[in-house]
Amino acid sequence: MPKRILILSVFVVASCGLAYELIAGALSSYLLGDSILQFSTIIGCYLFAMGVGAHLSQYIKDEDLLSRFVDIELAVGLIGGISAALLFLTFSWMAAPFRTLLYVLVFLIGMLVGMEVPLVMRVLNSRQTEFNELVSKVLTFDYLGALAVSLLFPLVLAPYLGLVRTGFLFGMFNTGVALWTIYTFRHELKKVSTRLLRATSLLCVLIAGFSLSDRMVYWGEHGLYGDEIIYSTTTPYQRLVITRWKDDLRLYINGNLQFSSRDEYRYHEALIHPALQQLPWARSVLILGGGDGLALREVLRYSHIQHVTLVDLDPAMTNAFTQRPELTQLNHHSFRDPRVQVINADAAIWLQNNQSMFDAIIVDFPDPSSFALGKLYSVPFYGIVKKHLAAQGLLVVQSTSPFFAPHAYWTIDATLKEVGFLTYPYHLYVPSFGEWGFVIASTQQKFEPPAAYQLPMRYLNQETTHEMFVFPPDMQRLTMEPNRLDTQSLVREFERDWRQVIR
Repeated sequence: MPKRILILSVFVVASCGLAYELIAGALSSYLLGDSILQFSTIIGCYLFAMGVGAHLSQYIKDEDLLSRFVDIELAVGLIGGISAALLFLTFSWMAAPFRTLLYVLVFLIGMLVGMEVPLVMRVLNSRQTEFNELVSKVLTFDYLGALAVSLLFPLVLAPYLGLVRTGFLFGMFNTGVALWTIYTFRHELKKVSTRLLRATSLLCVLIAGFSLSDRMVYWGEHGLYGDEIIYSTTTPYQRLVITRWKDDLRLYINGNLQFSSRDEYRYHEALIHPALQQLPWARSVLILGGGDGLALREVLRYSHIQHVTLVDLDPAMTNAFTQRPELTQLNHHSFRDPRVQVINADAAIWLQNNQSMFDAIIVDFPDPSSFALGKLYSVPFYGIVKKHLAAQGLLVVQSTSPFFAPHAYWTIDATLKEVGFLTYPYHLYVPSFGEWGFVIASTQQKFEPPAAYQLPMRYLNQETTHEMFVFPPDMQRLTMEPNRLDTQSLVREFERDWRQVIR
């Protein structure tokens, strides 16, 4: 029985170790962007630390194996359990030491986890377990634990519990292994009462942290955003936060501002109307992204538009902007219009599996701050989009800032040209964003900026429209390579540009 308990504990500790690694990678990707860089460096640091821990385990004396195993479980439970909460609060209130703290925590957890399995194997070996059986069973349960968490984390834990609560949960699992070991081997352990008190106290702390996770996230996000948070949720795809200050509603995705209700009309008028004003014959429109329904609101102002298909990956996004009164008021209940079809799917996959043609296509994705988003600005993706655009139709792409991220902006323009589009870049000033850019593209039709609009506008007129298509000397065209899927140069250019702004 004791042998089985020790072998089963390997399953739990392997699950916990991988969970902390995934939490650190996901949290840093949410907060810092560039998921490949974050996961790569965290995995490397974690594996190196495990090697250090495995090396250090040889210095633990045989008579102290069980006692030290319990102590290590408690240490992993404490550090791993609070890691997500500590990192999130640190980033929210004092961002400077975040990276240092991130890698210190990853190293400490990895070192402690690296000591666990060697200690279990030595305990089992001391109990006359056959070596072949020992290695086989320990590694089997180690890998099974890793498999279980790798499946549960993206499908259940992150979207439904959240990263902070998941950290506390696995901290409780580590502490549970320690309590289980203390009870099972109570006649062999030293200072049983002291270790039992420590384990029980830690378990109570972790349970309290688990129950207060939502409040911690609220505190952290309040420090990060400053304004009242009226809605927040973690989905399998992103973290959505909506804040309010007086009459100003703001949407953040993974900490990045998407719009402010005070000036979003400038952005959305510029995104939609220069193109649609020149397509009085258009009947069908495709919107990729735009799950807030604000671009959709502007498209629906045209009575000649008979059908609009909106494809957005995240149902939590479209549901919030369909159901919450303060948000539906902002988008004028656009999702309730009978002309609208909402599809929650990956845009690239949906386009590949759909044969429909559209008179206008609006691409309103978040900025290419990660490789997952960068693929939606790539040569293959625009090639697929081109197949769905009517011969005389127009494509409009949100293209980040030509002032703050000029290399990224002109990379998007170069990518559209690589696919065979004629491009017409333009820009405008949005107070909450600064200078922002778009690109209109066509396959045959020569585009001319509108001289007037058939609909009343808050920002656009002949003069402002003319200014949008003129780039001043400090935003002149740059010669850039197109964004190809295998290299994703756009993501690197985007990060490099914004890093210069922050400096």
